[in-house]
Amino acid sequence: MAERKPIESWLTDMDGVLIHEGTPIPGADAFLKTLRESGRPFLVLTNNSIYTPRDLHARLMRMGLDVPVENIWTSALATAKFLDDQRPGGTAYVIGEAGLTTALHDIGYVLTDHEPDYVVLGETRTYSFEALTKAIRLINGGARFICTNPDETGPSQEGPLPATGAVAALITKATGKKPYFAGKPNPLMMRTGLNAIGAHSETSAMIGDRMDTDVLAGLEAGMQTFLVLTGLTRPEDVESYPFRPSKIVDSIADLVKLI
Repeated sequence: MAERKPIESWLTDMDGVLIHEGTPIPGADAFLKTLRESGRPFLVLTNNSIYTPRDLHARLMRMGLDVPVENIWTSALATAKFLDDQRPGGTAYVIGEAGLTTALHDIGYVLTDHEPDYVVLGETRTYSFEALTKAIRLINGGARFICTNPDETGPSQEGPLPATGAVAALITKATGKKPYFAGKPNPLMMRTGLNAIGAHSETSAMIGDRMDTDVLAGLEAGMQTFLVLTGLTRPEDVESYPFRPSKIVDSIADLVKLI
Protein backbone atom coordinates (compact mmCIF):
# COMPACT_ATOMS: atom_id res chain seq x y z
CA MET A 1 0.00 0.00 0.00
CA ALA A 2 1.31 3.45 -0.93
CA GLU A 3 2.41 5.58 2.00
CA ARG A 4 0.06 8.45 2.81
CA LYS A 5 1.27 12.02 2.59
CA PRO A 6 1.77 13.96 5.85
CA ILE A 7 -1.40 15.48 7.30
CA GLU A 8 -1.53 19.22 6.66
CA SER A 9 -5.22 19.90 7.35
CA TRP A 10 -7.68 18.56 9.91
CA LEU A 11 -11.44 18.14 9.89
CA THR A 12 -13.19 16.99 13.03
CA ASP A 13 -16.73 16.22 14.07
CA MET A 14 -18.01 18.13 17.10
CA ASP A 15 -20.42 16.00 19.18
CA GLY A 16 -18.71 12.90 20.55
CA VAL A 17 -15.26 14.15 19.57
CA LEU A 18 -14.84 17.62 21.10
CA ILE A 19 -17.88 17.74 23.38
CA HIS A 20 -20.29 15.29 24.97
CA GLU A 21 -23.69 16.45 26.27
CA GLY A 22 -22.49 20.03 26.63
CA THR A 23 -19.18 19.18 28.31
CA PRO A 24 -15.73 19.35 26.66
CA ILE A 25 -14.02 16.01 26.20
CA PRO A 26 -10.58 15.94 27.88
CA GLY A 27 -7.93 16.90 25.34
CA ALA A 28 -10.28 18.89 23.09
CA ASP A 29 -8.97 22.26 24.29
CA ALA A 30 -5.34 21.17 23.79
CA PHE A 31 -6.12 19.83 20.31
CA LEU A 32 -7.78 23.08 19.20
CA LYS A 33 -5.10 25.26 20.79
CA THR A 34 -2.34 23.30 19.06
CA LEU A 35 -4.18 23.56 15.74
CA ARG A 36 -4.58 27.32 16.04
CA GLU A 37 -0.94 27.79 17.00
CA SER A 38 0.27 25.56 14.16
CA GLY A 39 -1.45 27.66 11.52
CA ARG A 40 -2.71 24.52 9.80
CA PRO A 41 -6.12 24.75 8.11
CA PHE A 42 -8.88 23.06 10.09
CA LEU A 43 -12.65 22.77 10.33
CA VAL A 44 -15.06 21.66 13.02
CA LEU A 45 -18.00 19.96 11.31
CA THR A 46 -21.50 19.19 12.47
CA ASN A 47 -24.54 17.67 10.79
CA ASN A 48 -26.72 19.74 13.13
CA SER A 49 -28.29 22.55 11.07
CA ILE A 50 -30.02 24.35 13.95
CA TYR A 51 -27.24 26.82 14.76
CA THR A 52 -25.28 29.33 12.72
CA PRO A 53 -21.46 29.21 12.94
CA ARG A 54 -21.63 32.34 15.11
CA ASP A 55 -24.04 30.58 17.49
CA LEU A 56 -21.78 27.53 17.68
CA HIS A 57 -18.69 29.68 18.25
CA ALA A 58 -20.42 31.29 21.25
CA ARG A 59 -21.65 27.95 22.62
CA LEU A 60 -18.18 26.40 22.36
CA MET A 61 -16.55 29.45 23.94
CA ARG A 62 -18.82 29.07 26.97
CA MET A 63 -17.39 25.55 27.32
CA GLY A 64 -13.83 26.88 27.08
CA LEU A 65 -13.26 25.80 23.47
CA ASP A 66 -12.11 28.55 21.10
CA VAL A 67 -13.13 27.77 17.51
CA PRO A 68 -13.19 30.79 15.16
CA VAL A 69 -16.43 31.26 13.20
CA GLU A 70 -14.63 30.69 9.90
CA ASN A 71 -13.48 27.26 11.14
CA ILE A 72 -17.01 25.91 11.63
CA TRP A 73 -18.77 24.05 8.82
CA THR A 74 -22.36 22.86 9.20
CA SER A 75 -24.71 20.75 7.09
CA ALA A 76 -26.74 23.94 6.61
CA LEU A 77 -23.76 25.66 4.97
CA ALA A 78 -23.09 22.58 2.84
CA THR A 79 -26.75 22.53 1.76
CA ALA A 80 -26.66 26.23 0.88
CA LYS A 81 -23.46 25.78 -1.14
CA PHE A 82 -25.03 22.85 -3.01
CA LEU A 83 -28.19 24.84 -3.84
CA ASP A 84 -26.19 27.90 -4.89
CA ASP A 85 -24.22 25.73 -7.32
CA GLN A 86 -27.34 23.94 -8.61
CA ARG A 87 -29.78 26.85 -8.94
CA PRO A 88 -28.38 30.28 -8.01
CA GLY A 89 -30.97 32.74 -6.73
CA GLY A 90 -33.64 30.06 -6.32
CA THR A 91 -36.56 29.71 -3.96
CA ALA A 92 -37.21 27.27 -1.14
CA TYR A 93 -39.78 26.27 1.43
CA VAL A 94 -37.76 25.59 4.58
CA ILE A 95 -38.46 23.57 7.69
CA GLY A 96 -35.63 24.36 10.06
CA GLU A 97 -34.00 26.85 12.39
CA ALA A 98 -31.80 29.94 12.06
CA GLY A 99 -28.73 27.95 11.04
CA LEU A 100 -30.47 26.85 7.85
CA THR A 101 -32.56 29.91 7.05
CA THR A 102 -29.57 32.23 7.56
CA ALA A 103 -27.38 30.11 5.28
CA LEU A 104 -30.01 30.23 2.53
CA HIS A 105 -30.60 33.98 2.94
CA ASP A 106 -26.84 34.53 2.69
CA ILE A 107 -26.71 32.91 -0.78
CA GLY A 108 -29.62 35.05 -1.96
CA TYR A 109 -32.40 32.48 -1.76
CA VAL A 110 -36.01 33.59 -1.32
CA LEU A 111 -37.91 31.57 1.29
CA THR A 112 -41.48 31.02 0.19
CA ASP A 113 -44.33 28.54 0.20
CA HIS A 114 -45.51 29.64 -3.27
CA GLU A 115 -44.25 27.22 -5.95
CA PRO A 116 -40.72 26.93 -4.52
CA ASP A 117 -37.90 25.28 -6.45
CA TYR A 118 -37.03 23.20 -3.39
CA VAL A 119 -38.41 21.93 -0.12
CA VAL A 120 -35.47 21.98 2.29
CA LEU A 121 -35.75 19.98 5.51
CA GLY A 122 -33.38 20.64 8.39
CA GLU A 123 -33.15 20.06 12.12
CA THR A 124 -35.65 21.65 14.50
CA ARG A 125 -37.07 20.88 17.92
CA THR A 126 -40.54 22.00 16.80
CA TYR A 127 -41.57 19.98 13.74
CA SER A 128 -45.21 20.88 13.11
CA PHE A 129 -47.86 18.78 11.42
CA GLU A 130 -48.94 21.84 9.43
CA ALA A 131 -45.42 22.46 8.09
CA LEU A 132 -44.92 18.80 7.18
CA THR A 133 -48.28 18.71 5.40
CA LYS A 134 -47.32 21.78 3.37
CA ALA A 135 -43.95 20.24 2.49
CA ILE A 136 -45.63 17.05 1.28
CA ARG A 137 -48.06 18.98 -0.92
CA LEU A 138 -45.28 21.15 -2.39
CA ILE A 139 -43.15 18.10 -3.21
CA ASN A 140 -46.16 16.43 -4.80
CA GLY A 141 -46.58 19.64 -6.77
CA GLY A 142 -43.08 19.44 -8.22
CA ALA A 143 -40.67 20.95 -5.67
CA ARG A 144 -37.39 19.07 -5.32
CA PHE A 145 -36.74 17.50 -1.91
CA ILE A 146 -33.46 18.37 -0.14
CA CYS A 147 -32.36 17.47 3.41
CA THR A 148 -29.47 18.84 5.40
CA ASN A 149 -28.48 15.47 6.89
CA PRO A 150 -29.65 11.85 7.20
CA ASP A 151 -29.26 11.42 10.97
CA GLU A 152 -32.34 9.60 12.26
CA THR A 153 -31.84 10.57 15.89
CA GLY A 154 -30.02 13.29 17.76
CA PRO A 155 -28.63 13.46 21.30
CA SER A 156 -30.19 15.23 24.26
CA GLN A 157 -29.75 15.00 28.01
CA GLU A 158 -33.12 13.24 28.22
CA GLY A 159 -32.23 10.69 25.53
CA PRO A 160 -32.44 10.36 21.73
CA LEU A 161 -34.65 12.75 19.77
CA PRO A 162 -36.10 12.17 16.29
CA ALA A 163 -33.92 14.01 13.79
CA THR A 164 -33.97 15.05 10.14
CA GLY A 165 -33.56 11.56 8.68
CA ALA A 166 -36.56 10.22 10.59
CA VAL A 167 -38.77 13.13 9.53
CA ALA A 168 -37.52 12.80 5.95
CA ALA A 169 -38.68 9.16 5.98
CA LEU A 170 -42.17 10.33 6.90
CA ILE A 171 -42.22 12.76 3.95
CA THR A 172 -40.81 10.11 1.60
CA LYS A 173 -43.52 7.67 2.68
CA ALA A 174 -46.19 10.28 1.93
CA THR A 175 -44.77 11.45 -1.42
CA GLY A 176 -42.77 8.55 -2.81
CA LYS A 177 -39.86 11.02 -3.29
CA LYS A 178 -36.49 10.42 -1.65
CA PRO A 179 -34.47 13.49 -0.66
CA TYR A 180 -30.93 14.45 -1.55
CA PHE A 181 -28.91 14.64 1.67
CA ALA A 182 -26.16 17.28 1.63
CA GLY A 183 -24.58 16.46 5.02
CA LYS A 184 -22.36 13.58 6.16
CA PRO A 185 -21.79 10.92 4.98
CA ASN A 186 -22.14 12.69 1.62
CA PRO A 187 -18.54 13.45 0.60
CA LEU A 188 -19.91 16.67 -0.87
CA MET A 189 -19.94 18.17 2.63
CA MET A 190 -16.30 17.23 3.09
CA ARG A 191 -15.21 18.52 -0.32
CA THR A 192 -17.00 21.84 0.03
CA GLY A 193 -15.48 22.17 3.50
CA LEU A 194 -12.00 21.40 2.19
CA ASN A 195 -12.49 23.97 -0.56
CA ALA A 196 -13.55 26.55 2.03
CA ILE A 197 -10.16 26.29 3.78
CA GLY A 198 -8.08 25.67 0.65
CA ALA A 199 -7.16 22.11 1.68
CA HIS A 200 -6.64 18.92 -0.33
CA SER A 201 -8.09 15.54 0.56
CA GLU A 202 -4.85 13.62 0.10
CA THR A 203 -3.18 15.68 2.84
CA SER A 204 -6.20 15.96 5.14
CA ALA A 205 -7.64 13.87 7.95
CA MET A 206 -11.16 13.43 9.32
CA ILE A 207 -11.82 12.70 13.00
CA GLY A 208 -15.17 11.30 14.09
CA ASP A 209 -17.00 9.10 16.55
CA ARG A 210 -19.33 7.42 14.04
CA MET A 211 -18.48 4.87 11.40
CA ASP A 212 -21.60 5.44 9.30
CA THR A 213 -21.20 9.21 8.92
CA ASP A 214 -17.78 10.59 9.92
CA VAL A 215 -15.50 7.74 8.86
CA LEU A 216 -17.52 6.93 5.74
CA ALA A 217 -17.58 10.58 4.63
CA GLY A 218 -13.84 10.96 5.16
CA LEU A 219 -13.11 7.70 3.40
CA GLU A 220 -15.23 8.57 0.36
CA ALA A 221 -13.64 12.02 0.18
CA GLY A 222 -10.19 10.41 0.01
CA MET A 223 -8.95 11.47 3.43
CA GLN A 224 -7.23 9.66 6.28
CA THR A 225 -9.75 8.82 9.00
CA PHE A 226 -9.48 8.59 12.77
CA LEU A 227 -12.21 7.02 14.89
CA VAL A 228 -12.39 8.16 18.53
CA LEU A 229 -14.13 6.06 21.16
CA THR A 230 -15.63 8.96 23.15
CA GLY A 231 -18.92 8.94 21.24
CA LEU A 232 -21.33 6.39 19.86
CA THR A 233 -19.02 3.74 18.41
CA ARG A 234 -17.42 0.96 20.44
CA PRO A 235 -14.36 -1.02 19.29
CA GLU A 236 -16.44 -4.16 18.70
CA ASP A 237 -18.83 -2.20 16.46
CA VAL A 238 -16.13 -1.54 13.86
CA GLU A 239 -16.05 -5.14 12.66
CA SER A 240 -19.68 -4.96 11.56
CA TYR A 241 -18.81 -2.46 8.81
CA PRO A 242 -17.29 -3.36 5.42
CA PHE A 243 -14.77 -0.50 5.75
CA ARG A 244 -12.32 0.59 8.44
CA PRO A 245 -10.88 3.86 9.69
CA SER A 246 -7.18 4.52 9.12
CA LYS A 247 -6.71 4.37 12.89
CA ILE A 248 -8.77 3.94 16.06
CA VAL A 249 -7.79 6.00 19.14
CA ASP A 250 -9.27 6.41 22.59
CA SER A 251 -9.92 10.14 22.29
CA ILE A 252 -8.98 13.43 20.66
CA ALA A 253 -6.20 13.76 23.26
CA ASP A 254 -4.28 10.99 21.43
CA LEU A 255 -4.11 13.08 18.25
CA VAL A 256 -2.55 16.28 19.63
CA LYS A 257 0.94 14.91 18.99
CA LEU A 258 0.17 14.35 15.30
CA ILE A 259 -0.46 18.03 14.55
